[in-house]
Amino acid sequence: MEPLTLISVITASASVLICVLIIRRVKSRLKEMLDALEDIRTGNGNRRILSAADELTAPIAYEINEIVSSYEKKLSAFRRTDEANRQLMTSLSHDVRTPLTTLIGYLDAAHRGLVTGGEKDAYIGTACRKAHELKEYIDALFDWFRLNSDEFTLTVDTVEAAELTRSILIDWIPVLEEKRIDYNVSIPEQPFRVRLDPDAYLRILNNLIQNVIIHSHADRMELSLSARNGKLNILVADNGVGMERDDLKHIFERLYKCDKGRSERGSGLGLSIVRQLVEKMDGTISVESTPGEGTTFTLRFPLAV
Repeated sequence: MEPLTLISVITASASVLICVLIIRRVKSRLKEMLDALEDIRTGNGNRRILSAADELTAPIAYEINEIVSSYEKKLSAFRRTDEANRQLMTSLSHDVRTPLTTLIGYLDAAHRGLVTGGEKDAYIGTACRKAHELKEYIDALFDWFRLNSDEFTLTVDTVEAAELTRSILIDWIPVLEEKRIDYNVSIPEQPFRVRLDPDAYLRILNNLIQNVIIHSHADRMELSLSARNGKLNILVADNGVGMERDDLKHIFERLYKCDKGRSERGSGLGLSIVRQLVEKMDGTISVESTPGEGTTFTLRFPLAV
């Protein structure tokens, strides 16, 4: 056999051998991938496919790892949401059952004539208060689920925040006076144009003011608007019992209730709903508090150009 022919045969044989080895390696890697996918399918979301960067199957391995990682993150988030919803329903079922039972008891006593005159009026008044508490719980529950649903949307538009804030506060003045809470409102005459959903902004202010009335045990509240560095600053402050530093870390978490110096009434959702609404409108919210001195919430929204 001529030398050139021999070299060609050897080269061809080597090429075939290399191809066979590559195919065997690819088949082996594909089998490992199938085994890994089967492991993942049975619930091992931490399984990953290892691969060197120079391997033919590397792009497939990396893509599978990325898909599994993304799926595991979504599954983990779903599990957290599901557990939170379970806790929410457990907590609210107790909180709703208590005022509902009281409401039925007082109304039943008044209806059956077990109480008369002034006592009957007192029973009906108590039933009315319990009915309002029950409505607050239900409103908070609906707001929470609505905020965390895929269908939730905000109708954001450029609004004049100063006038909108005044119109919201008008409804709260009789309540503050009834509760004997002095109030100081500082809203400049200049307009503040901000992109907001008016209904969401209403809910935010209502929750913050209601928080002062129900939880702070304050006798003075301050609300002010100002503009600085291209942002509208909204301050809601009180001189109530304040909160401990440890409470401040968790105050915006769902179902969180401060233990010290706070009323037991409340769903534990109000401030969490406030934060979500603020963030959905590209705003921020912060809180400062000193035990025995009071609490200050600060909202910031970008001013419209």
